[in-house]
Amino acid sequence: MRVALHTRVRAEQIAAYEAAHREVPPELTEAIRAAGVTSWTIWRSGRELFHVLDCEDYDRLLAELEHLPVNIAWQTRMGELLDVVHDYSTAGTKAGLPEVWQL
Repeated sequence: MRVALHTRVRAEQIAAYEAAHREVPPELTEAIRAAGVTSWTIWRSGRELFHVLDCEDYDRLLAELEHLPVNIAWQTRMGELLDVVHDYSTAGTKAGLPEVWQL
């Protein structure tokens, strides 16, 4: 499945956000791949971040990473850098941005 997400970096944290993504812990990227992600790309336009990921099951991905110490540390770090941390609601809302058009 393909999932598109939207997050927003804090204006004063853009450089730190980009620096953090040059140093994503290998243990985290291995866990993300093991949870079924085959690709994940993030684009930035100003403060707006747009993610597209291909994975087997997005809910499974979140569940497998939820209690992983390296992911908890990463999410804490991202929480310091982002205004909009995650656009997925565990209250049953569909993950990500709605698809409008595809070629």
